[in-house]
Amino acid sequence: MRNKMSKGCNAITERARHVRHVGGAGRSIGRVSVSAESSPEPDPTRPAVRSGPANPADAAPLSRPDLVEHASASIALGSKSFAAASRLFDPATRERAWLLYAWCRRCDDIADGQVAGHGTRRVADAPARLAEIAAKTDAALAGEVVDDPAFDALRVVAAETRLPPAFARDLIAGFALDADEWRPQTEQDLLRYCYHVAGAVGCMMAVVMGVAPEDDATLDRACDLGLAFQLANIARDVGEDAAAGRCYLPADWLAEVGVPADDLMNPAHRPALATLGARLGALASGYEASARRGTPALPFRSAWAVLAAAAIYGAIGREVARRGERAWDVRVTTSKAAKLAFIARAAGQAARRAALYPPAPRDPALWTRPRD
Repeated sequence: MRNKMSKGCNAITERARHVRHVGGAGRSIGRVSVSAESSPEPDPTRPAVRSGPANPADAAPLSRPDLVEHASASIALGSKSFAAASRLFDPATRERAWLLYAWCRRCDDIADGQVAGHGTRRVADAPARLAEIAAKTDAALAGEVVDDPAFDALRVVAAETRLPPAFARDLIAGFALDADEWRPQTEQDLLRYCYHVAGAVGCMMAVVMGVAPEDDATLDRACDLGLAFQLANIARDVGEDAAAGRCYLPADWLAEVGVPADDLMNPAHRPALATLGARLGALASGYEASARRGTPALPFRSAWAVLAAAAIYGAIGREVARRGERAWDVRVTTSKAAKLAFIARAAGQAARRAALYPPAPRDPALWTRPRD
């Protein structure tokens, strides 16, 4: 249940990489080794890459307009919500957001054996899939033509924005966590996981919007937005994740309320589970509020998009808390009318963002993304 830019919306400098440790117990995500032997067999569930001459050296790389067109088609197929939200950006930022989305979507599809976010299945060759993602991402970040439109999209957007490679690698680390069926033991574990699968995407999107890669203060706020999104997703999807054998609620939270991870949805546990849903919603609200304070650093249309998205996802977390024990009877969604209202309200907030969100130190109690 990753954020996967499609829902809201990082090794690779060497051919083997070690992902940073997650959690106090020192559990490492693992090492993704890339070699000829680790390349996965062709999989019919994977979208076909464009055909070309038998000799790759004779194939001309897709042009930037072609890559943008491919990325736009990927978004239309994978996420109508992201496609609509991206229209709030200015044309140049919109195209770069599409290019970044296409890479995120393709990585997700490879990792989960799905097509355009649909048909997720348990895969038997997860290490080989991660190695494929790592190798292609490594090549794209090095400026090499990969001959896979989504990875070539990353090559283009990374070159145009000076995208820090660490963010892409950190997202891939999130795929490794899910492949290992990892579960958080503590709230700090949960937040680190949320960084890998969503906060890193927030940082990359900020760079796409024009934030300097060296502007750590604004990137921290962008990361906060990703954390808020993912926490809302987790709160909403507790039941769906449990049905799939996944649990993203920290083990120590569950222990506090006496709920076993393998029996979450037992009706007897609903009152306790409702308190955890509210706890997730409150946690998400804190990161949402922090993210809003980063919008004065953005151009108007980017700030508008960020504030609209913050409101839409914030509403999901708040609705989970409001429903209490019934939060997972029917999936929490935001109606089209509500989304339009949030977008309209966000336009006014973006116009007054300097007054609404004056400079203030970031709350030191909030979790802070790792620095490489």
